[in-house]
Amino acid sequence: MANRFILNETSYHGAGAISAIADEAKNRGFNKALLCSDPDLIKFGVTKKVTDVLDNAGLVYELYSDIKPNPTIENVQNGVAAFKASGADYIIAVGGGSSMDTAKAIGIIINNPEFADVRSLEGVAPTTKPCVPIIAVPTTAGTAAEVTINYVITDVEKDRKMVCVDPHDIPIVAVVDPDMMSTMPKGLTAATGMDALTHAIEGYITKGAWELSDMFHLKAIEIIARSLRGAVDNTPDGREGMALGQYVAGMGFSNVGLGIVHSMAHPLGALYDTPHGVANAIILPTVMEYNAPCTGEKYRDIAKAMGVKGTENMTQDEYRKAAIDAVKQLSIDVGIPADLKDIVKPEDIAFLAQSAYDDACRPGNPRDTSVEEITELYNKLM
Repeated sequence: MANRFILNETSYHGAGAISAIADEAKNRGFNKALLCSDPDLIKFGVTKKVTDVLDNAGLVYELYSDIKPNPTIENVQNGVAAFKASGADYIIAVGGGSSMDTAKAIGIIINNPEFADVRSLEGVAPTTKPCVPIIAVPTTAGTAAEVTINYVITDVEKDRKMVCVDPHDIPIVAVVDPDMMSTMPKGLTAATGMDALTHAIEGYITKGAWELSDMFHLKAIEIIARSLRGAVDNTPDGREGMALGQYVAGMGFSNVGLGIVHSMAHPLGALYDTPHGVANAIILPTVMEYNAPCTGEKYRDIAKAMGVKGTENMTQDEYRKAAIDAVKQLSIDVGIPADLKDIVKPEDIAFLAQSAYDDACRPGNPRDTSVEEITELYNKLM
C-alpha cells in the first residue's frame, strides 16, 4: 500500500511574511480576491495588516465576514453567494480555523457545484476538481488549516460538526507570519497551542502513522513544548516557535489522521460552542491514558520531545506516565481547565458519546473503542 502525502505548493514563514501575498497574487495572474475573515479580526485591525498589503500593491478584493467561531452551513452558503456576486477568482483566508474552513468549503462548492448541499461534503467527498485557489494566512497558532486537507463545518440543525476530508481543498499558498498572531489574547493562545499539541500527539500514535509523518509530529511536539509558555506570555521567540510548530504538526496529521480526542472534542463545539482547543486540551491526557496500551514505545518519544529527562532509563509504565504528566503540566501552566464539569451537562453525555463515535476522526484512534467506552471517558472527565 502506498502512503500519500499532500502539502501546499508554496509556504512562507517568519515575521513579515505577509508581504509575499502581493507577489504571489500577481505572479499567478489573479484578478480579484474574496477575502474571508471573521468580524473580530476586522474590528481589531488584524485583517487590515493584509488589506494594507493588497491596497499598497493595487490589488482588488471584496471582504466577506459572515463567519462564526464554529462556522455553519449558512456561513458557507452565504459565502458561496458572495463569491459569485463579487466576480472574484481566488480567495484569501485570514484568521483561525473558522475563516480557513469557511474558505475551503466555499472554494470546493464553487468549483464542484454538484456539492452545493454542504452536508454532502461530510467525510471523504468524491469531488473532482481542485477548489478555488486559496492563499491562507493564519492568525492563530493551532489549527494548521492552512496546510491540511481537512475542514469542519457545524450543522446547527443537528447539533453536530461535520468533518470534511478532501485533497482538493488544500490552500495553494500558506503565509505563516507570527506577527499576525501577536494580538491573540492569552486564553486563545493557550487553547490553540494545545490544539496544535493534540494534533502532533494524536498524529504520532494514530493507526495511519508512518516514518515520514512521525518525523513531523515528533519535531512539532518538541517545538510546541518549548514555545507555548512563551507564546502565552507574548514573547517573540514563543510566537515564532508556535507559528512553526503548529504548521509542522499540520504537515503530518493532515496526511495520517487523528483519533478520539478530536472526535470527543467536536461534539462539545457543536453543542456548547466550546473552543476547540480548550476541549482538546482537557480531553487529551485522559485519552492518552486510555490509549497507552496500544502505543508501543511511542510515549517514550513523546516524553523526550516534551523535555522529560532520563526517558532512556525508564520502564514502560514510567515513560508513559511521564509523557501524560508533561502534557498535564503544560496544560496547567497555560491556564487550561482540568475537567469538563463546567461545560458538559450530564444528560447530554449519551448524545456526545454517540456523536464522538460517529465522528470521522474516531477510526484513526490507535485503540479500537465503543460508544460505551467513550461514555466512560466523558464521565471520567466530569
